[in-house]
Amino acid sequence: MPDMSALSSLSSALAAAVAAAAPSLVSVHSHRSRATGFVWKPGLVVTADETLAEEGEIVLAFADGTSRPVTIAGRDHTTDIALLRFQGKDVAAASLAGGVPPLGALAILVAADQGKPAAALAMVSQSAGAWRSLRGGDIDARIELDTRLRHSAEGGLVLDAAGHAIGMAVRGPRRTLVIPAATIERVASKLETHGRIARGYLGAGLQPVRLDDGLGAMIMSLDKSGPAAAAGLRQGDVITALNKEPFRGMRAMMRELGPDSVGAVVEVAALRAGEPVQFALTIGERPA
Repeated sequence: MPDMSALSSLSSALAAAVAAAAPSLVSVHSHRSRATGFVWKPGLVVTADETLAEEGEIVLAFADGTSRPVTIAGRDHTTDIALLRFQGKDVAAASLAGGVPPLGALAILVAADQGKPAAALAMVSQSAGAWRSLRGGDIDARIELDTRLRHSAEGGLVLDAAGHAIGMAVRGPRRTLVIPAATIERVASKLETHGRIARGYLGAGLQPVRLDDGLGAMIMSLDKSGPAAAAGLRQGDVITALNKEPFRGMRAMMRELGPDSVGAVVEVAALRAGEPVQFALTIGERPA
């Protein structure tokens, strides 16, 4: 009979890791939506922003069968992180670790379904450096898992083989993505303090237009008290470059207007009635 001691030890270790993480997990119920969250700090729960309904009550369901209403402390759609506040300090907070697992490492997804813990085993199918989401959020590491994520498990904790909570599971285009612990700590801390993440603001409504030598962004509307107007730009001007980087589309421009852009002075190249003009524009903070 083959020696199964190694497999038995692995099984016991996985079960112990799940049992240790489970008390920090809750089910997040919003309008026609079921997801998972975890207690980040006493009275505060982190979950996946995209799982929350835009309106209606949000309730947390706990393993003991109780439920509690929450308020939204803040949310950031660019990193898919939302912070919820509930009454009570009696639920254990998860301890997040800052490590990034290597390619091929085992990972454990721990979630909550109707308040009850659920788990799945996965492998790290991609492990790479920092990246920027399509919505312009800065993510500290690119971690993918070779498993599909149920809707009710989105927002759950991802553990490494040592049982350390390395991040939050969210749905990616093809596989499960992990929002790493470093990103959660950075964003959730700002949401706790400010309720939002600052984003850059030009104060102009733009429309991409095709030019003879590339693309431009025509100013269709202007906030008269916004940064673009203060810099001297006018409705009808066509922006062709920022800091000598040619305009490459609205998505690329929005990615440049992240939290670190607020207060920065950029050189704007534009066309006015076909003639080149330049402006120094101080990026503002997007209104709430």
